[in-house]
Amino acid sequence: MQHKKRNSLQIMLELLGMIRPLIGYMLLAILMGSIGNLVATFITILGGYGLLSVSGLYNKLTLTTIFTIIIIFAVIRGILRYAEQACNHYIAFKLLARIRNKVFTSLRRLAPAKLDGNDKGNLISIITSDIELLEVFYAHTISPIAIAVITSVFMCVFIGNIHLLLGIVALLFYLLVGLVVPVLNSKRGSKKGQDYRDSFGDLNTSVLDNLYGLEEIIQYGQQEKRQRELAEKTESLEKITKELKKEESVQKITTDWIILFAGITMLAVSGYLASNGEIEGGMSLIATVAMIGSFGPTAALSALSNNLNHTLACGNRVLDLLSEEPVVLDNVSGEEECGGNITCDGVTFGYENKEVLNNFNETFSEKRIHGILGKSGCGKSTLLKLLMRFYETNKGKIYYGENDVNTIKTSSLRNMISYVTQETFLFHDTIENNIKIAKEDATREEVIEAAKKASIHDFILSLPNGYDTKVSELGESLSGGERQRIGIARAFLHNSNIIFLDEPTSNIDSLNEGIILESLNKEKEDKTIILVSHRKSTMGIVDNMINM
Repeated sequence: MQHKKRNSLQIMLELLGMIRPLIGYMLLAILMGSIGNLVATFITILGGYGLLSVSGLYNKLTLTTIFTIIIIFAVIRGILRYAEQACNHYIAFKLLARIRNKVFTSLRRLAPAKLDGNDKGNLISIITSDIELLEVFYAHTISPIAIAVITSVFMCVFIGNIHLLLGIVALLFYLLVGLVVPVLNSKRGSKKGQDYRDSFGDLNTSVLDNLYGLEEIIQYGQQEKRQRELAEKTESLEKITKELKKEESVQKITTDWIILFAGITMLAVSGYLASNGEIEGGMSLIATVAMIGSFGPTAALSALSNNLNHTLACGNRVLDLLSEEPVVLDNVSGEEECGGNITCDGVTFGYENKEVLNNFNETFSEKRIHGILGKSGCGKSTLLKLLMRFYETNKGKIYYGENDVNTIKTSSLRNMISYVTQETFLFHDTIENNIKIAKEDATREEVIEAAKKASIHDFILSLPNGYDTKVSELGESLSGGERQRIGIARAFLHNSNIIFLDEPTSNIDSLNEGIILESLNKEKEDKTIILVSHRKSTMGIVDNMINM
C-alpha cells in the first residue's frame, strides 16, 4: 500500500474531522477532565496550606476546614474521572463503529481490483488492529491534550498570582514537558511507528499464506524455508519494537528529570523572592507544591507521544485506505442493457510495468460457446476481468453489442454476467445458502436443478444433512473440485445471458467434467459462453477456439 505523505498534525486533524457528530460529548469530557485534574492538584495544594496552618504561617482557613475540603475534592475527583472516561470511551466506540463502516464502504468502492492483489494480510491488519488502536486516539489523546492546555493555563494564572516570575517559570516547564518533549519524541519515532505497522501487516500476510498453503508446504517439504522466513519477519518486528521501547524509556526518564528540575527551580526562585520580601515565606512552599503537583496532565502528554507514534501510523494507514482512488470507478447511470456480440478492438493492458495483452482483437458472437486456450500467464484470466470491467483497458475498446463497456451501468453489467473464477470462495453456511449467493430468492428446486447441471447434486445428497450441511470456514471441508462445482452451480442458478468460466474444470475429474460441459452445451442456445482453460480436453464443446 502506498502511503500518502502526511505529518503528525495532518493525521490528527483528519482524524479529528470524524468527531464532529459527537463534539458535544467531547466538550463534556474535556470540561469534566479539566475540573477533575484541577481538583486533584488542589488536594495537594490544600495539603501545603495545611502544613502552613500547623506551622502558624496561614490562618485564613482552619485545619478542619482544609481537610473537609480535601475529602470533598477527593470524592468529586473520583466522580469526574469516571464520567470523563465514560464519555471518552463512548465517543471512541461510536467512532470506531463509524470508521469500520467507512472502511468497508471504501473496500466495496475499491473492489474487486483492490482484493485482486496479494496484500490481504495488510488489509486485515487495517480492518482489525489498526482501527482498534484508534481507540487510543479518541479515548486517550484528544481530551488529554485539551485538558493539559486548560489546566496548565489555569495553574500558570494561579502561580503567577503569587508572583509573575513564578507564573513564567511554570509556563516554561509546562511547555517543555507537554510540548517540546512530545514533539521531539514524535519526530524521532514517527517513521519507526509506520515501519512497525507495515511490518505487522507484512507478518499477517505471511501467516495467512502459511495457513492457507499448509498442505502444499508440507507436501513439498517447504517447512524450514517458511519457518525461516516467518522468523525473519518476526525478528524484524521485534527489532522495531525494542527500538520503540528504548525511546519510550528515554522519554520517561527525560520527563521525570525535567519535572524534578522544575520543582527545584521553582523552590529556588520562590525562595529567592521570599528572601527579598517580594512574596510571603509560606507562598514559596505553595508555589513549589503547585508546580510539582500539577504536572499530571502535561506529563501524560509526554508519555502519550510514545503510543501516539503507533496510533498515528495506524491512522495514516486507515486514512490512506479511505482516500484511495479505485482503479475503476463504477458507472452508476449508464446503459441498463448489455447483449449482442462481445467485441475486443485493439485491447492492450498491463499490470504496472508488465504488459499482459497487446492489441488483442476478437469478436465473441452471441449464443455460442467460445474457448480461449493458452498457457498460464498469457492473459486469459486478465481478459475476463477486463470484460467484467474489474479493470479498464490501457488502449483499445470493449463493446457489448454497440455499447462501450465503460458506458454500461456497472451493476447491470455484472448482474447480466455469471463469472466463475479459478478459486471458489465458500461461506461458513449451508451448501444451499452457498449456492443461493447467486440468487437469494431461489427455491430448493431451483438450487437442486443448478446443482445437477454442475454435477454436484449426488455428492450433496451423500452428506449427512444434504443441502443443509454446513461448510466449514474457508470451505476446507470440501475438495477443490467440489468447491469448483459449487461455483459452477452458482453460475447456472444465476441464469444470466452471459457466462464467463475461468478454468472451471481444472480440479474436476474427467467424468464430472463431461457432465458439466454437456450442461454448458445445452445452455448455449440462450447464452453467450466464454470458456478459459489450458486443457485441450475442455475445448471439446466450443464453437470457436482462440489460441493465446
